[in-house]
Amino acid sequence: MTTVSIFVNCGKHFSMSQNLHEYRKSYEKGELSQENASKNPFEQFQNWFEFAEQSGEVDEVNAMTLTTIGIDGFPRGRVVLLKEFSEKGFILYTNYDSEKGVSIKNNPNVCISFFWPTLERQIIIKGIAEKISEEKSTEYFHSRPKGSQLGALVSEQSKKIINRKILEENLKALEEKFQNKVIPRPINWGGYIIAPIEFEFWQGRKNRLHDRIQYQKDGNNWKTSRLQP
Repeated sequence: MTTVSIFVNCGKHFSMSQNLHEYRKSYEKGELSQENASKNPFEQFQNWFEFAEQSGEVDEVNAMTLTTIGIDGFPRGRVVLLKEFSEKGFILYTNYDSEKGVSIKNNPNVCISFFWPTLERQIIIKGIAEKISEEKSTEYFHSRPKGSQLGALVSEQSKKIINRKILEENLKALEEKFQNKVIPRPINWGGYIIAPIEFEFWQGRKNRLHDRIQYQKDGNNWKTSRLQP
């Protein structure tokens, strides 16, 4: 068992140690084979997404982890919301000047993943991100609740700020300014579409012999493989 020692500013010594060896779960809710999986990964995604949605067991079924490569060379993952998907790709919205926006500009190769623990399922998708049209971003922006629109306007996402009070005061000022007025979409806020090059569908199985079916782009087609767990 590893002990980590941390020295904090107050000068006190703090030791942290916790053994998680007994955290175990047996996955036995389903199975996945190349034979019963769709030949089209987008169809397979839609099947699983709709199943998760209709199960009533998954809170925010469209929550996904977006992983980018930062300008410091380190990968960084954060949970964001999927807002649209089709065979063209997967769409999310954000501030283009945020940490993830800057990372995507520097390196558009990204990964998104969905984990639905109650269903013992995971989907990992590698792809290339690019901005969607300004018209589509504006259309979606104005479909959001007014509070969310103002939130996007007031926040310089990922920038440091002294305290929350500043944000709240700035938001109040904007609420007064745009009362009964159309809120303009910030020019640095909009959508990305991620065009997949690879999918992996993971179904938990007993004894950690999980099912993993991979789809890789092969020209205009997709080839499937079973991966060892």
